[in-house]
Amino acid sequence: MNVNLLERPVAGRSWDPRLVCSLALALVFLTGGVVGALVMDLMVHNRQKPPVFSSPNGQALYFQKLQKELDLTPDQSQQIESVLNDFWQYYRGVLGDSKSKLEQLLTPEQRVKFERMLTAEQQKR
Repeated sequence: MNVNLLERPVAGRSWDPRLVCSLALALVFLTGGVVGALVMDLMVHNRQKPPVFSSPNGQALYFQKLQKELDLTPDQSQQIESVLNDFWQYYRGVLGDSKSKLEQLLTPEQRVKFERMLTAEQQKR
């Protein structure tokens, strides 16, 4: 009794090839989606965020954009840079004053929570 391996009945249930192919395709698709999401979140997406307007890098980019798009003369560039620097100093002063006024109205526990909120907001940027 010589039984050929191809003719031997398979123990257990056999798998439908269409089901196996569909599951493999779904697994490959889902794996690609997860890997793509991780790459976008960890590497590519974070690099593409422009700097915050109030940061020194954001200010420099904004000024360079003005110079390029408005085709400013050197004299205009100097004057506009001075005006923008005054604005950014004013902006930082208003933010600082507002923060200190808010903190004066809060209890010590609320101040701690407020600082946490500000820190979390800064980390999002």
